[in-house]
Amino acid sequence: MAAPIVVAGAGPVGLLLAGELRLGGADVVVVDRLTEPTGESRASTLHARTMELFDQRGLLAPLGVPPNDPAGHFGGIRMSLAGLPSPYPGQWKVPQTRTEALLAEWARGLGADLRRGHELTGLTDHGDHVEVELATPDGPARLRAAYLAGCDGERSTVARLAGFAFSGERADKEMLRADVAGIDIPDRRFERFPAGLAVAGRRPGGVTRVMVHEFGRPVGNRAGEPEFAEVAQVWRRVTGEDIGGGTPLWVNAFDNTSRQAARYRLGRVFLAGDAAHAQMPVGGQALNLGLQDAVNLGWKLAAAVAGWAPAGLLDSYHAERHEVGARVLANIRAQALVLLGGGEVEPVRGVFAELLQYEAVRARLGAAVSGLDVRYDVGPGVHPLLGARIPPEATRPGSASLLRPARGVLLDLTAGRWADAAGPWADRVDTVSAEPVPEGPLAGTEAVLVRPDGHVGWVAGDGTGVESALRRWFGAEGSG
Repeated sequence: MAAPIVVAGAGPVGLLLAGELRLGGADVVVVDRLTEPTGESRASTLHARTMELFDQRGLLAPLGVPPNDPAGHFGGIRMSLAGLPSPYPGQWKVPQTRTEALLAEWARGLGADLRRGHELTGLTDHGDHVEVELATPDGPARLRAAYLAGCDGERSTVARLAGFAFSGERADKEMLRADVAGIDIPDRRFERFPAGLAVAGRRPGGVTRVMVHEFGRPVGNRAGEPEFAEVAQVWRRVTGEDIGGGTPLWVNAFDNTSRQAARYRLGRVFLAGDAAHAQMPVGGQALNLGLQDAVNLGWKLAAAVAGWAPAGLLDSYHAERHEVGARVLANIRAQALVLLGGGEVEPVRGVFAELLQYEAVRARLGAAVSGLDVRYDVGPGVHPLLGARIPPEATRPGSASLLRPARGVLLDLTAGRWADAAGPWADRVDTVSAEPVPEGPLAGTEAVLVRPDGHVGWVAGDGTGVESALRRWFGAEGSG
Protein backbone atom coordinates (compact mmCIF):
# COMPACT_ATOMS: atom_id res chain seq x y z
CA MET A 1 0.00 0.00 0.00
CA ALA A 2 1.31 3.46 -0.91
CA ALA A 3 2.14 5.80 1.94
CA PRO A 4 -0.69 8.25 2.69
CA ILE A 5 -0.50 11.99 2.68
CA VAL A 6 -0.61 13.20 6.29
CA VAL A 7 -2.50 16.40 7.05
CA ALA A 8 -1.77 18.00 10.43
CA GLY A 9 -4.79 19.91 11.70
CA ALA A 10 -8.49 19.03 11.59
CA GLY A 11 -9.79 22.56 11.23
CA PRO A 12 -11.64 23.72 8.11
CA VAL A 13 -8.48 24.02 5.99
CA GLY A 14 -7.13 20.57 6.87
CA LEU A 15 -10.52 18.92 6.40
CA LEU A 16 -11.12 20.56 3.02
CA LEU A 17 -7.64 19.53 1.90
CA ALA A 18 -8.34 15.96 3.02
CA GLY A 19 -11.50 15.82 0.93
CA GLU A 20 -9.71 17.26 -2.09
CA LEU A 21 -6.99 14.64 -1.76
CA ARG A 22 -9.52 11.83 -1.58
CA LEU A 23 -11.28 13.12 -4.68
CA GLY A 24 -7.90 12.86 -6.41
CA GLY A 25 -7.50 9.26 -5.27
CA ALA A 26 -4.83 9.81 -2.60
CA ASP A 27 -4.95 8.06 0.76
CA VAL A 28 -4.96 10.66 3.54
CA VAL A 29 -4.59 10.62 7.31
CA VAL A 30 -5.64 13.74 9.25
CA VAL A 31 -4.12 14.08 12.73
CA ASP A 32 -5.13 16.58 15.39
CA ARG A 33 -4.06 16.85 19.01
CA LEU A 34 -7.59 17.70 20.19
CA THR A 35 -9.83 14.77 21.00
CA GLU A 36 -12.91 16.81 20.01
CA PRO A 37 -13.50 20.03 18.04
CA THR A 38 -13.23 23.12 20.22
CA GLY A 39 -16.86 24.14 19.73
CA GLU A 40 -15.70 27.73 19.16
CA SER A 41 -16.86 29.63 16.07
CA ARG A 42 -14.24 32.32 15.77
CA ALA A 43 -14.56 32.50 11.98
CA SER A 44 -18.13 32.83 10.77
CA THR A 45 -18.00 34.33 7.27
CA LEU A 46 -17.79 32.56 3.92
CA HIS A 47 -17.14 34.84 0.95
CA ALA A 48 -18.32 34.53 -2.64
CA ARG A 49 -15.33 32.62 -3.98
CA THR A 50 -15.45 30.08 -1.16
CA MET A 51 -19.17 29.55 -1.76
CA GLU A 52 -18.36 28.90 -5.42
CA LEU A 53 -15.74 26.33 -4.40
CA PHE A 54 -18.20 24.64 -2.05
CA ASP A 55 -20.69 24.56 -4.92
CA GLN A 56 -18.04 22.94 -7.15
CA ARG A 57 -17.76 20.09 -4.65
CA GLY A 58 -21.48 19.70 -4.00
CA LEU A 59 -21.27 21.05 -0.44
CA LEU A 60 -23.91 23.75 -0.63
CA ALA A 61 -26.89 21.39 -0.48
CA PRO A 62 -25.87 19.86 2.88
CA LEU A 63 -24.83 23.31 4.12
CA GLY A 64 -28.32 24.67 3.53
CA VAL A 65 -29.00 28.34 2.92
CA PRO A 66 -27.09 30.37 5.53
CA PRO A 67 -27.94 33.98 6.36
CA ASN A 68 -26.46 36.43 3.89
CA ASP A 69 -25.33 39.96 4.62
CA PRO A 70 -24.96 41.98 1.41
CA ALA A 71 -23.07 44.69 3.27
CA GLY A 72 -19.39 44.03 3.84
CA HIS A 73 -16.80 46.54 4.94
CA PHE A 74 -13.31 47.79 4.27
CA GLY A 75 -11.55 48.74 7.46
CA GLY A 76 -14.91 49.06 9.20
CA ILE A 77 -16.34 51.36 6.51
CA ARG A 78 -19.53 49.96 5.05
CA MET A 79 -19.19 48.58 1.53
CA SER A 80 -21.93 46.85 -0.43
CA LEU A 81 -21.03 43.42 -1.82
CA ALA A 82 -24.41 42.90 -3.46
CA GLY A 83 -23.18 43.59 -6.99
CA LEU A 84 -20.27 41.16 -7.06
CA PRO A 85 -20.07 39.08 -10.29
CA SER A 86 -20.88 35.77 -8.60
CA PRO A 87 -23.99 33.71 -7.84
CA TYR A 88 -23.07 34.19 -4.17
CA PRO A 89 -22.42 37.90 -3.51
CA GLY A 90 -22.27 39.16 0.04
CA GLN A 91 -21.06 37.59 3.27
CA TRP A 92 -22.54 34.20 4.17
CA LYS A 93 -22.76 33.70 7.91
CA VAL A 94 -21.78 30.14 8.78
CA PRO A 95 -20.44 29.33 12.25
CA GLN A 96 -17.04 27.66 12.12
CA THR A 97 -18.46 24.71 14.04
CA ARG A 98 -20.90 24.11 11.19
CA THR A 99 -18.19 24.44 8.52
CA GLU A 100 -15.95 21.99 10.37
CA ALA A 101 -18.75 19.47 10.90
CA LEU A 102 -19.75 19.66 7.24
CA LEU A 103 -16.19 19.21 5.97
CA ALA A 104 -15.43 16.42 8.45
CA GLU A 105 -18.48 14.45 7.33
CA TRP A 106 -17.61 15.04 3.67
CA ALA A 107 -13.95 14.06 4.05
CA ARG A 108 -14.80 10.95 6.07
CA GLY A 109 -17.45 9.99 3.54
CA LEU A 110 -14.78 10.11 0.84
CA GLY A 111 -12.52 7.82 2.88
CA ALA A 112 -10.25 10.19 4.81
CA ASP A 113 -8.81 8.72 8.02
CA LEU A 114 -9.39 11.30 10.78
CA ARG A 115 -7.42 10.60 13.98
CA ARG A 116 -8.16 12.92 16.87
CA GLY A 117 -6.04 12.89 20.00
CA HIS A 118 -2.96 12.38 17.80
CA GLU A 119 -0.41 15.16 18.28
CA LEU A 120 2.41 15.60 15.77
CA THR A 121 5.66 15.82 17.76
CA GLY A 122 8.36 15.24 15.16
CA LEU A 123 9.06 14.91 11.46
CA THR A 124 11.92 13.93 9.19
CA ASP A 125 11.95 14.49 5.45
CA HIS A 126 13.93 11.57 3.97
CA GLY A 127 13.67 12.84 0.41
CA ASP A 128 11.48 10.00 -0.84
CA HIS A 129 9.05 10.10 2.12
CA VAL A 130 8.36 11.92 5.38
CA GLU A 131 8.49 10.16 8.74
CA VAL A 132 6.00 11.63 11.20
CA GLU A 133 6.22 11.12 14.97
CA LEU A 134 2.98 11.22 16.95
CA ALA A 135 1.83 11.22 20.57
CA THR A 136 -1.33 9.12 20.61
CA PRO A 137 -3.68 7.78 23.32
CA ASP A 138 -1.83 4.47 22.97
CA GLY A 139 1.61 6.00 23.27
CA PRO A 140 4.24 7.22 20.78
CA ALA A 141 3.78 6.19 17.15
CA ARG A 142 5.47 6.72 13.79
CA LEU A 143 3.80 7.13 10.44
CA ARG A 144 5.38 7.00 6.98
CA ALA A 145 3.91 9.69 4.72
CA ALA A 146 4.25 10.42 1.02
CA TYR A 147 3.86 14.12 1.84
CA LEU A 148 2.99 16.18 4.92
CA ALA A 149 0.71 19.22 4.88
CA GLY A 150 0.73 21.55 7.86
CA CYS A 151 -2.75 23.00 8.33
CA ASP A 152 -2.22 23.41 12.07
CA GLY A 153 -2.72 27.12 12.50
CA GLU A 154 -0.75 30.20 13.34
CA ARG A 155 1.45 28.40 15.89
CA SER A 156 2.12 25.58 13.45
CA THR A 157 4.15 22.70 14.82
CA VAL A 158 4.84 21.55 11.26
CA ALA A 159 6.27 24.94 10.28
CA ARG A 160 8.49 25.01 13.38
CA LEU A 161 9.80 21.45 13.09
CA ALA A 162 10.39 21.64 9.34
CA GLY A 163 12.27 24.94 9.64
CA PHE A 164 10.07 27.24 7.56
CA ALA A 165 11.26 30.86 7.60
CA PHE A 166 8.80 33.74 8.03
CA SER A 167 8.91 37.47 7.50
CA GLY A 168 6.45 40.20 8.38
CA GLU A 169 5.43 42.75 10.99
CA ARG A 170 4.90 42.41 14.73
CA ALA A 171 1.60 43.37 16.29
CA ASP A 172 1.08 46.81 17.78
CA LYS A 173 -2.72 46.74 18.08
CA GLU A 174 -5.10 44.19 19.57
CA MET A 175 -8.80 43.39 19.74
CA LEU A 176 -10.52 41.40 22.47
CA ARG A 177 -13.36 39.10 21.48
CA ALA A 178 -15.92 36.97 23.30
CA ASP A 179 -19.22 35.18 22.86
CA VAL A 180 -21.32 36.12 25.88
CA ALA A 181 -24.69 34.86 27.09
CA GLY A 182 -27.04 36.82 29.34
CA ILE A 183 -26.32 40.38 28.22
CA ASP A 184 -28.57 42.88 26.49
CA ILE A 185 -26.68 45.59 24.61
CA PRO A 186 -27.31 47.35 21.29
CA ASP A 187 -26.00 45.77 18.11
CA ARG A 188 -23.01 47.71 16.82
CA ARG A 189 -21.17 47.49 13.52
CA PHE A 190 -17.68 48.91 14.01
CA GLU A 191 -18.92 51.79 16.15
CA ARG A 192 -16.22 54.28 17.00
CA PHE A 193 -16.08 55.99 20.39
CA PRO A 194 -13.58 58.56 21.67
CA ALA A 195 -11.73 55.79 23.52
CA GLY A 196 -11.93 52.97 21.00
CA LEU A 197 -13.88 50.72 18.67
CA ALA A 198 -16.71 48.33 19.57
CA VAL A 199 -18.62 45.61 17.70
CA ALA A 200 -21.63 43.72 19.06
CA GLY A 201 -24.00 41.32 17.36
CA ARG A 202 -26.75 39.13 18.79
CA ARG A 203 -26.52 35.54 17.61
CA PRO A 204 -28.96 32.63 17.77
CA GLY A 205 -29.69 31.33 21.23
CA GLY A 206 -29.33 34.67 22.99
CA VAL A 207 -25.54 34.81 22.62
CA THR A 208 -23.89 38.15 21.78
CA ARG A 209 -20.48 38.37 20.16
CA VAL A 210 -18.51 41.38 21.33
CA MET A 211 -15.22 42.74 19.99
CA VAL A 212 -13.46 45.77 21.40
CA HIS A 213 -10.28 47.74 20.75
CA GLU A 214 -9.04 50.53 23.02
CA PHE A 215 -7.07 53.21 21.20
CA GLY A 216 -3.46 53.41 22.33
CA ARG A 217 -3.59 50.29 24.51
CA PRO A 218 -0.32 48.35 24.14
CA VAL A 219 -0.24 44.73 23.02
CA GLY A 220 0.85 42.50 25.86
CA ASN A 221 2.85 39.27 25.74
CA ARG A 222 0.05 36.83 26.39
CA ALA A 223 0.78 33.31 27.59
CA GLY A 224 -2.83 32.31 26.91
CA GLU A 225 -6.26 33.71 26.26
CA PRO A 226 -7.45 36.79 28.23
CA GLU A 227 -9.86 36.53 31.13
CA PHE A 228 -13.42 37.69 30.56
CA ALA A 229 -12.91 40.30 33.30
CA GLU A 230 -10.35 42.02 31.06
CA VAL A 231 -12.80 42.10 28.15
CA ALA A 232 -15.52 43.55 30.39
CA GLN A 233 -13.19 46.23 31.75
CA VAL A 234 -12.06 47.36 28.30
CA TRP A 235 -15.67 47.27 27.04
CA ARG A 236 -16.75 49.54 29.90
CA ARG A 237 -13.91 52.01 29.27
CA VAL A 238 -14.75 52.23 25.56
CA THR A 239 -18.57 52.13 25.58
CA GLY A 240 -19.56 52.93 29.17
CA GLU A 241 -21.60 49.69 29.34
CA ASP A 242 -21.30 46.90 31.90
CA ILE A 243 -21.24 43.38 30.46
CA GLY A 244 -19.46 41.86 33.44
CA GLY A 245 -22.58 40.01 34.60
CA GLY A 246 -22.73 37.94 31.38
CA THR A 247 -21.57 34.37 30.99
CA PRO A 248 -18.65 34.00 28.58
CA LEU A 249 -18.75 30.96 26.30
CA TRP A 250 -15.25 31.63 25.04
CA VAL A 251 -12.80 34.53 25.03
CA ASN A 252 -9.78 35.31 22.90
CA ALA A 253 -7.58 38.12 21.67
CA PHE A 254 -6.33 38.76 18.15
CA ASP A 255 -3.97 41.37 16.83
CA ASN A 256 -2.60 42.89 13.67
CA THR A 257 0.34 40.53 13.33
CA SER A 258 1.20 40.12 9.65
CA ARG A 259 3.66 37.42 8.64
CA GLN A 260 4.08 34.96 5.81
CA ALA A 261 6.22 31.91 5.16
CA ALA A 262 9.03 32.64 2.71
CA ARG A 263 8.19 29.34 1.02
CA TYR A 264 5.00 27.30 1.20
CA ARG A 265 6.94 24.15 0.33
CA LEU A 266 10.12 22.63 1.74
CA GLY A 267 10.79 19.28 0.10
CA ARG A 268 7.86 17.00 0.90
CA VAL A 269 6.37 19.34 3.49
CA PHE A 270 3.75 21.99 2.64
CA LEU A 271 1.94 24.69 4.60
CA ALA A 272 -1.60 25.95 4.07
CA GLY A 273 -3.96 28.33 5.84
CA ASP A 274 -2.82 30.14 8.98
CA ALA A 275 0.21 27.85 9.17
CA ALA A 276 1.50 29.62 6.05
CA HIS A 277 0.31 33.15 6.75
CA ALA A 278 -0.79 34.97 9.91
CA GLN A 279 -3.04 37.98 9.57
CA MET A 280 -5.67 39.92 11.44
CA PRO A 281 -9.06 38.24 10.81
CA VAL A 282 -10.72 41.25 9.19
CA GLY A 283 -14.01 40.46 7.50
CA GLY A 284 -13.43 36.70 7.46
CA GLN A 285 -10.61 36.87 4.92
CA ALA A 286 -8.24 34.64 6.90
CA LEU A 287 -10.47 31.54 6.83
CA ASN A 288 -11.40 32.01 3.19
CA LEU A 289 -7.78 32.50 2.14
CA GLY A 290 -6.87 29.22 3.85
CA LEU A 291 -9.72 27.28 2.30
CA GLN A 292 -8.67 28.48 -1.13
CA ASP A 293 -5.08 27.36 -0.37
CA ALA A 294 -6.44 23.87 0.25
CA VAL A 295 -8.29 23.68 -3.07
CA ASN A 296 -5.18 24.82 -4.95
CA LEU A 297 -2.93 22.29 -3.20
CA GLY A 298 -5.17 19.24 -3.05
CA TRP A 299 -5.33 18.21 -6.71
CA LYS A 300 -1.61 18.84 -7.19
CA LEU A 301 -0.56 16.61 -4.28
CA ALA A 302 -3.01 13.93 -5.40
CA ALA A 303 -1.51 14.09 -8.91
CA ALA A 304 1.98 13.57 -7.47
CA VAL A 305 0.86 10.50 -5.56
CA ALA A 306 -0.96 9.14 -8.62
CA GLY A 307 2.23 9.49 -10.65
CA TRP A 308 1.07 11.88 -13.37
CA ALA A 309 2.06 15.27 -11.94
CA PRO A 310 4.16 17.11 -14.55
CA ALA A 311 7.41 18.79 -13.58
CA GLY A 312 6.80 21.97 -11.65
CA LEU A 313 3.19 21.24 -10.68
CA LEU A 314 3.91 20.94 -6.95
CA ASP A 315 6.05 24.08 -7.00
CA SER A 316 3.20 25.96 -8.66
CA TYR A 317 1.35 25.78 -5.33
CA HIS A 318 3.86 28.15 -3.75
CA ALA A 319 4.16 30.31 -6.86
CA GLU A 320 0.40 30.82 -7.08
CA ARG A 321 -0.72 30.98 -3.48
CA HIS A 322 2.21 32.92 -2.01
CA GLU A 323 1.50 35.82 -4.35
CA VAL A 324 -2.20 35.72 -3.47
CA GLY A 325 -1.38 35.57 0.25
CA ALA A 326 0.96 38.56 -0.01
CA ARG A 327 -1.77 40.63 -1.68
CA VAL A 328 -4.35 39.66 0.93
CA LEU A 329 -1.97 40.44 3.80
CA ALA A 330 -1.31 43.89 2.30
CA ASN A 331 -5.07 44.42 1.96
CA ILE A 332 -5.58 43.42 5.61
CA ARG A 333 -2.75 45.66 6.85
CA ALA A 334 -4.38 48.60 5.10
CA GLN A 335 -7.72 47.76 6.68
CA ALA A 336 -6.16 47.40 10.13
CA LEU A 337 -4.65 50.88 9.87
CA VAL A 338 -8.03 52.38 8.97
CA LEU A 339 -9.98 50.25 11.45
CA LEU A 340 -7.84 50.45 14.59
CA GLY A 341 -6.35 53.91 14.28
CA GLY A 342 -7.58 56.67 16.55
CA GLY A 343 -8.44 60.24 15.64
CA GLU A 344 -5.39 60.51 13.40
CA VAL A 345 -6.99 58.24 10.79
CA GLU A 346 -10.34 60.07 10.57
CA PRO A 347 -9.29 62.06 7.46
CA VAL A 348 -8.28 58.81 5.75
CA ARG A 349 -11.56 57.19 6.75
CA GLY A 350 -13.38 60.14 5.26
CA VAL A 351 -11.59 59.74 1.94
CA PHE A 352 -12.31 55.99 1.85
CA ALA A 353 -15.99 56.58 2.65
CA GLU A 354 -16.22 59.03 -0.23
CA LEU A 355 -14.41 56.73 -2.68
CA LEU A 356 -16.63 53.79 -1.76
CA GLN A 357 -19.59 55.65 -3.22
CA TYR A 358 -18.15 54.87 -6.67
CA GLU A 359 -19.14 51.53 -8.20
CA ALA A 360 -15.70 50.93 -9.71
CA VAL A 361 -14.06 51.28 -6.28
CA ARG A 362 -16.62 49.01 -4.61
CA ALA A 363 -16.17 46.42 -7.36
CA ARG A 364 -12.36 46.47 -7.05
CA LEU A 365 -12.20 46.24 -3.26
CA GLY A 366 -15.15 43.86 -3.07
CA ALA A 367 -13.51 41.44 -5.49
CA ALA A 368 -10.30 41.57 -3.46
CA VAL A 369 -12.04 40.92 -0.14
CA SER A 370 -14.20 38.15 -1.63
CA GLY A 371 -11.40 36.31 -3.45
CA LEU A 372 -12.92 36.85 -6.90
CA ASP A 373 -9.93 38.76 -8.28
CA VAL A 374 -7.41 35.89 -8.11
CA ARG A 375 -5.65 35.25 -11.39
CA TYR A 376 -2.70 32.90 -11.70
CA ASP A 377 0.14 33.05 -14.19
CA VAL A 378 -0.69 30.01 -16.32
CA GLY A 379 1.46 30.79 -19.35
CA PRO A 380 1.19 32.72 -22.62
CA GLY A 381 -2.06 34.34 -23.66
CA VAL A 382 -4.10 37.49 -23.18
CA HIS A 383 -7.67 36.23 -22.78
CA PRO A 384 -9.20 37.96 -19.74
CA LEU A 385 -10.21 34.62 -18.19
CA LEU A 386 -6.79 32.98 -18.58
CA GLY A 387 -5.64 32.07 -15.06
CA ALA A 388 -8.83 33.42 -13.49
CA ARG A 389 -11.69 31.39 -12.05
CA ILE A 390 -14.23 30.32 -14.64
CA PRO A 391 -17.44 32.22 -13.90
CA PRO A 392 -19.96 29.59 -12.71
CA GLU A 393 -22.67 30.85 -15.05
CA ALA A 394 -20.54 31.50 -18.15
CA THR A 395 -21.74 28.29 -19.83
CA ARG A 396 -24.71 25.98 -19.97
CA PRO A 397 -24.41 23.66 -18.16
CA GLY A 398 -22.73 25.73 -15.47
CA SER A 399 -19.16 24.88 -14.52
CA ALA A 400 -19.85 24.06 -10.85
CA SER A 401 -21.55 20.72 -11.52
CA LEU A 402 -18.84 19.76 -14.03
CA LEU A 403 -16.10 20.19 -11.39
CA ARG A 404 -17.65 17.92 -8.73
CA PRO A 405 -15.14 15.07 -9.32
CA ALA A 406 -12.16 17.48 -8.99
CA ARG A 407 -10.85 16.52 -12.42
CA GLY A 408 -9.76 18.67 -15.31
CA VAL A 409 -12.49 19.73 -17.75
CA LEU A 410 -12.08 20.56 -21.43
CA LEU A 411 -15.14 22.58 -22.34
CA ASP A 412 -15.95 22.10 -26.02
CA LEU A 413 -18.03 25.13 -27.00
CA THR A 414 -18.32 24.14 -30.70
CA ALA A 415 -20.66 21.13 -30.46
CA GLY A 416 -17.98 18.55 -31.15
CA ARG A 417 -14.97 20.13 -32.85
CA TRP A 418 -12.77 19.57 -29.76
CA ALA A 419 -14.32 16.26 -28.70
CA ASP A 420 -11.15 14.20 -29.20
CA ALA A 421 -8.50 16.76 -28.19
CA ALA A 422 -8.09 15.46 -24.63
CA GLY A 423 -8.52 11.78 -25.48
CA PRO A 424 -5.03 10.70 -24.29
CA TRP A 425 -5.74 12.39 -20.94
CA ALA A 426 -9.23 10.92 -20.51
CA ASP A 427 -8.29 9.36 -17.15
CA ARG A 428 -7.64 12.87 -15.77
CA VAL A 429 -9.64 15.24 -17.96
CA ASP A 430 -13.33 15.15 -18.87
CA THR A 431 -14.40 16.57 -22.22
CA VAL A 432 -17.82 18.21 -21.99
CA SER A 433 -19.87 19.90 -24.68
CA ALA A 434 -21.25 23.18 -23.41
CA GLU A 435 -22.83 26.34 -24.75
CA PRO A 436 -21.41 29.77 -23.91
CA VAL A 437 -23.88 32.24 -22.50
CA PRO A 438 -24.63 34.84 -25.20
CA GLU A 439 -22.58 38.02 -24.67
CA GLY A 440 -20.89 36.33 -21.72
CA PRO A 441 -17.12 36.12 -21.11
CA LEU A 442 -16.78 32.98 -23.27
CA ALA A 443 -18.90 34.14 -26.22
CA GLY A 444 -17.00 33.45 -29.43
CA THR A 445 -14.56 31.07 -27.70
CA GLU A 446 -14.17 27.54 -29.09
CA ALA A 447 -12.75 25.65 -26.10
CA VAL A 448 -11.49 26.19 -22.57
CA LEU A 449 -9.37 23.96 -20.31
CA VAL A 450 -10.39 24.24 -16.67
CA ARG A 451 -8.18 22.93 -13.85
CA PRO A 452 -9.70 20.93 -10.96
CA ASP A 453 -9.64 24.06 -8.78
CA GLY A 454 -11.88 25.91 -11.26
CA HIS A 455 -9.18 28.15 -12.76
CA VAL A 456 -8.78 28.46 -16.51
CA GLY A 457 -5.52 26.92 -17.71
CA TRP A 458 -5.94 27.45 -21.45
CA VAL A 459 -8.22 29.16 -23.97
CA ALA A 460 -8.42 28.10 -27.63
CA GLY A 461 -6.60 30.42 -29.99
CA ASP A 462 -4.75 32.22 -27.21
CA GLY A 463 -1.12 31.35 -26.52
CA THR A 464 -0.09 27.69 -26.75
CA GLY A 465 -1.93 24.74 -28.28
CA VAL A 466 -4.19 22.46 -26.28
CA GLU A 467 -1.70 19.57 -26.16
CA SER A 468 0.94 21.81 -24.60
CA ALA A 469 -1.55 23.05 -22.01
CA LEU A 470 -2.71 19.53 -21.20
CA ARG A 471 0.88 18.40 -20.65
CA ARG A 472 1.59 21.42 -18.45
CA TRP A 473 -1.30 20.77 -16.10
CA PHE A 474 -2.00 17.05 -16.49
CA GLY A 475 1.29 15.41 -17.42
CA ALA A 476 2.26 13.21 -20.32
CA GLU A 477 -0.28 11.36 -22.40
CA GLY A 478 -1.32 8.10 -20.78
CA SER A 479 0.85 8.66 -17.67
CA GLY A 480 -2.10 8.33 -15.31
